Amino acid sequence: MAGTTVAEVMAELAALEDPKARKVNEKHGDDHGVNLGKLRALAKRLKTQQELACRLWETDDTAARLLALLICRPKAFARDELDTMVRQARTPKVHDWLVNYVVKKNPHAEELRLAWSADQDPVVASAGWALTTERVAKQPDGLDLAGLLDVIEAQLKDAPARLQWAMNHCLAQIGIEHAEHRTRALAIGERLEVLKDYPTSPGCTSPFAPTWITEMVRRQR
Repeated sequence: MAGTTVAEVMAELAALEDPKARKVNEKHGDDHGVNLGKLRALAKRLKTQQELACRLWETDDTAARLLALLICRPKAFARDELDTMVRQARTPKVHDWLVNYVVKKNPHAEELRLAWSADQDPVVASAGWALTTERVAKQPDGLDLAGLLDVIEAQLKDAPARLQWAMNHCLAQIGIEHAEHRTRALAIGERLEVLKDYPTSPGCTSPFAPTWITEMVRRQR
């Protein structure tokens, strides 16, 4: 479907709008009404189109931006382009897909991880922490895990919600993946009690770090 115009795509997205899907999505802070399965099917049909992806991103429409992230070439973005995009990505799903589907695959990921983690914007900082969590799990060499725990211990309790969630995930990942830091990670989680009372569906693991760590370590044995 090369040569597809932005107007054609926007018309197709409008046709996919579902009030029920919008209601569910808005509960999670996402202002669009497109079923994600149908969005992925559209992306599969369009295939990779970097220029179209960039034009769709510029519409500032949440569904269009999600589609853009599925049809772009992650390695094609310059560092400054991704920095601008993460600051424009204000809905949770767009932010998550941008970090997970694009930034993690981009050659500037490590440079952005370091810059974003120290950013004054908590949503941008949460992207930095998400990239750090990825390294904790997959490429921990060179990371100061004890230093990360120091920062988490000092800042987690009072961090804004999105940043708190990302830092908490990092805390849990350190405890799950690195036995030598597990006791301290568990102790930090127990003392701070962040997300201790978070409602968790049956069959799902609580995001409360001590419960999360204990359950995932149990599964690995």
